Amino acid sequence: MRHHHCGPRGFVFGRRGGFGGGPDFVMGWGMGARGRGGFGHGERGGRRRMFDGTELRLILLKLIEEQPRHGYDLIREIEERSGGAYAPSPGVVYPTLSMLDEMGLIEEAKTEGAKKQFAITVDGTAHLAERAEEVEALFERLKQLASMRERSDGGPIRRAMGNLRTVLQERLAAEGVGADMLHDVAEILDEAARKIERL
Repeated sequence: MRHHHCGPRGFVFGRRGGFGGGPDFVMGWGMGARGRGGFGHGERGGRRRMFDGTELRLILLKLIEEQPRHGYDLIREIEERSGGAYAPSPGVVYPTLSMLDEMGLIEEAKTEGAKKQFAITVDGTAHLAERAEEVEALFERLKQLASMRERSDGGPIRRAMGNLRTVLQERLAAEGVGADMLHDVAEILDEAARKIERL
């Protein structure tokens, strides 16, 4: 079953696979249900990854510069920084780590745990410094994904509506509720609706 979270103007968040090894989350210009182009979840030829190979290498390298990390930690960190909107699959991350290792930009770090962690090398630090502006732009994209995901999820609104429903059920079920109170409650709700409409 595929889950999608629709954001503003049909902007779609979705994931195929996930940590289990399937293709990573993708967003891009794809064809809509009726064949129209749109910014959404592309298919086959229209599908593209959120970050290309070079961009993902820079993101992973920057995260490893912050602290030594293993593959799963990197996946989890990227997902967290994007607000859950994007998580590269292990099938993409681990080959990329191998490539960074072969390029001499990272190296295996000594650790007591069973998982292999990587630390950045001197060459890796220099590589990031040379491409600092690009790295900054990539992490800004992750922040924008998180912001858009937050807006599209509408979490605070759902929470407030749940609180309102609970209060109304409890208050109106109490003894002694008369016509005057019902009118007062209705007026409060009407006023809230008018204020929201004017936003």
